[in-house]
Amino acid sequence: MTTDPGRPAKINNPAARSRLSRLLDRIHRLEDLLIAVLLTATLGLALYQIILRNVMGTGLVWGDILIRILVLWIGMAGAMAATRERKHISIDLLTRFLPPGLRRTVSILTSFFAAAVCTVACAYCLKFVLSEYAAGDLAFGRVPFWLCETILPLGFAVIALRYFIQCLLHLRGRAEEAS
Repeated sequence: MTTDPGRPAKINNPAARSRLSRLLDRIHRLEDLLIAVLLTATLGLALYQIILRNVMGTGLVWGDILIRILVLWIGMAGAMAATRERKHISIDLLTRFLPPGLRRTVSILTSFFAAAVCTVACAYCLKFVLSEYAAGDLAFGRVPFWLCETILPLGFAVIALRYFIQCLLHLRGRAEEAS
């Protein structure tokens, strides 16, 4: 099979598929590493704060707010990973009793609806982050709040994209690739 160098390789091309698979694997590993680092940092900082308070009667002034920000980041990174693995919260009480054709239609509609909701959430989060940028308030040290909150629109954008891809894969009848 020959490809025109002026056109992007089709996804049906095994070489292109393997490059895409390798890229996605790297992104997934990076996401997993981010979650592990954030969780370790959060637990370490919390433990350090507890020790400082109970042993020395002091603590880091910025420690509590940084822990709250890290929890926000862990939550959004975890939601992105859950969507990637199709392990997000869902209520499928009725879908398991539906015939395959109707189940596919319901999957398409729910994936599209989730993508739409996450897109709207992304837009509002972006508006929120921009308003925080305009306010110029600092979270701790010289770190502004808006920088700490950038995970919100980024996370919702990634989740929306993954739901949209799942919707397209269901439309093409390739639901097994949606996971």
